[in-house]
Amino acid sequence: MADERLEAEWVRGWCEQADVAVAELLESFEARHGFPPGGNVITRATDESHKATDALVELTPIPSDLTTMYWVIGEVSLPDVDSGYFVHAASTVARHFREYGAIHIDGEEPAIVFASDGGGHLFALAGSGRVWRSTMASWFDQFDLASASLQEFFEGLARRISGSRS
Repeated sequence: MADERLEAEWVRGWCEQADVAVAELLESFEARHGFPPGGNVITRATDESHKATDALVELTPIPSDLTTMYWVIGEVSLPDVDSGYFVHAASTVARHFREYGAIHIDGEEPAIVFASDGGGHLFALAGSGRVWRSTMASWFDQFDLASASLQEFFEGLARRISGSRS
C-alpha cells in the first residue's frame, strides 16, 4: 500500500465521511461526557493554505502524499477523539521544519512532522509514504511505525472518530 500514492478524490471523500462522523459524535457528546465538546473540525484548504503548501514545498522535499493532502485539507482539529488528533496547517509544518528540521529514522528517508495527538506525540510522514509516531512527546526521541501510508493513517483516524461516538 505504501507504493500507492494518495489521491485527492479519496481525501475529499474521507473529509465528507469524517464530517458526518464528527457531527454524530458532537450530537451526544455533552450528554455522554457532562461537558461540551471542543472545536472538532476538518478545515478544507483555501487559497491561503495553498500558498502555505507551496511555501512548504519550496522549503523542503515534502512527500507528495502530504502535498496532495494539503491541497484538500487545511488542517484537522479533533480534541475529543481519544486524547485528541491534530493535523497541522502547512504553515505550522513549515515553521516547525525551520525550527526542528526533518525527523531522521534509521533506514528511512527523512520525515516531516505533520500531525500530533493530545498527548504531544508527533506523527511524521517519510518520503517512502510511511507514517511514524514518536514514542514520547519529543522531536528528538524514537519514532515507531504508525501506518504504512497516509491513507492508512486517515482510515485509522476515521475509525477512532466512529469509536468515540459509542
